[in-house]
Amino acid sequence: MNNKYLRILAKQYPTQEEAATEIINLEAILSLPKGTEHFLTDVHGEYEQFEHVLKNGSGTVRRKIDMVLGDKKNNDYKKKLATLIYYPKEKLELIKAEGLNTKEWYEEVLRDLVDVLICVTSKYTRSKVRKAIPEKYRYVIEELITEKQEISDKEKYYKSIIDTIVRVQEADNIIIILSELIQRMVVDHLHIVGDIYDRGPGPHRIMDTLCSYHSVDLVWGNHDVVWMGAAAGHPACIANVIRMSARYGNLSIIEDAYGINLLPLATFAMETYQNTDNSRFRLKETSSGEFVHASEIESEMYKAITVIQFKLEGEVIKRNPDFHMDDQLLLDKIDFENKTVDINQKTYPLLECDFPTVDRKDPYRLSNEEEMIVKHLVKAFMNSEKLKKHIKFLYKKGAMYRVYNGNLLYHGCVLLNEDGSFAHSDICNEDTYGRSLYELLEDYARKAYYSPIGSADRIKGGDILWYLWCGPKSPLYGRNKMTTFERLFIEDKSTHKEIKDAYYSYIEESAEVADAILKEFGATGKYSHIINGHVPVEIKNGQTPIKAGGKVLMIDGGFSKAYHEKTGMSGYTLAIDSHGMWLVQHEKFESKVKAIAGETDILSDTLKVMDFDERMYVRDTDNGKRLMEEVGDLEELLFAYHDGRLS
Repeated sequence: MNNKYLRILAKQYPTQEEAATEIINLEAILSLPKGTEHFLTDVHGEYEQFEHVLKNGSGTVRRKIDMVLGDKKNNDYKKKLATLIYYPKEKLELIKAEGLNTKEWYEEVLRDLVDVLICVTSKYTRSKVRKAIPEKYRYVIEELITEKQEISDKEKYYKSIIDTIVRVQEADNIIIILSELIQRMVVDHLHIVGDIYDRGPGPHRIMDTLCSYHSVDLVWGNHDVVWMGAAAGHPACIANVIRMSARYGNLSIIEDAYGINLLPLATFAMETYQNTDNSRFRLKETSSGEFVHASEIESEMYKAITVIQFKLEGEVIKRNPDFHMDDQLLLDKIDFENKTVDINQKTYPLLECDFPTVDRKDPYRLSNEEEMIVKHLVKAFMNSEKLKKHIKFLYKKGAMYRVYNGNLLYHGCVLLNEDGSFAHSDICNEDTYGRSLYELLEDYARKAYYSPIGSADRIKGGDILWYLWCGPKSPLYGRNKMTTFERLFIEDKSTHKEIKDAYYSYIEESAEVADAILKEFGATGKYSHIINGHVPVEIKNGQTPIKAGGKVLMIDGGFSKAYHEKTGMSGYTLAIDSHGMWLVQHEKFESKVKAIAGETDILSDTLKVMDFDERMYVRDTDNGKRLMEEVGDLEELLFAYHDGRLS
């Protein structure tokens, strides 16, 4: 190590003693068991279910309760304690209303919460635990969870502390803090494997939670990147975001949560579409997966933004020949007199084509009114402060793919040919595949938001975000086309088909293909797996999330309520701790209110993926490797102090 770097390091550790102390501290951390990683994907705006799974750590909290209390307490008590940990404020209110909050109850619950907290913090340093405790209660809680070997009658000592907590009426506050600490400590790091947005009513609330979460990273899903494009001011992405929100009855997310004024669109829609055939836009799909009648104005807005979307997408396709999407230019293939459309040299009757703003001679040109609407929406999306905060977080913590502790995380797929080899792409006029394709697309995805407004890089980057949402060789989408037009206006279901990439066939059985993908992305550890989502696992049809001989874990089981009937359950989550990996299959989640009052959990079946041959420690992780490098640097600094190079 050169002396210049040593002198910089010496400013942080100016004495031999300080350098030595830090080496001792880091070596101790390296010897701790690896923390628990928690993986969620395709949460699609289902905030209450997301919150519940996060709070219970996919069943980790209940497992710790069972481990600590064993047969000392019955199952009803343990269910009540688990619910208290998940929702301490709300559950305390119910307990008080039922008159169960006796002095004896408080003392019993406080003792049990302390014991559970001791269990879940055992793999962390005292320093890490201390930092997680609110300063106001730090001394009291540290006393409760720290073993006091020097005290002969420890039972009397701890009883005195708990008795005093109850007597001075601080028990509620301590219960809340202990419960939140347990939630915090059962999960060391959270991974979101894409698709936070669309379908459900609370993506903004999920984003608020993630922005304040103690340790999190994510990979982008195609539903995320279209929102990233909208926030960057890309018109086609904005139109898609509004259309999806209209379809699922969630326009309030745009208006109320993000403060984006849709009144100009509503006014335009009422004036333009009130006397047209809006039959294809009369129903909206709610987050519960049910269809309900939309109001007249909702139908008109839905149709208005859909037509605008088709026009804007036509502009994107025409200026990007490298997208190879000319087959999706359909407005100019409509025969308005005969109500038909030509697709791939075949003519199909249309259910309706009452599009008053479509110029038959120039169908992709926005009308003057539409152009004004688009300009307003671009400005509104770009100026939403809350949306800026959320999208900047997606850029800061997110990526197209991630290799973490030897596992490869991506949302959709790695494009493959029919023979299982990597499919090449000429997107952006560069011959790429596999990892290089992912990295090229990520580079442009970042340019979409951070390049100067109006620059060629920003325009191309925005187009790439739209392409990632729905393009035929988008690894986040993984299908040959998005058939929005066909599903809306053509009855023939053969036109609705979206053909999946060959990847989805190969990962069912081929460990060889999975190994090739892991090698391509540099994930070649002993326990390396591919972890992805995007395509719901239909367990009721016999599908399994464990694929390719155990190499691939597909953990999208239908978190979104819109998929529950199709999948037969309510999603998968994955956990990896120091002992091994397990999948948790979740039951359908009704509501937070029922979970609290009925003390119900949504945990269903736990499926062990694998046990590690030996327990994993911090030194076996990516963070451990970084810490070992720091130890090496500090040891060299220590040698420099010893031999007089630094003094």
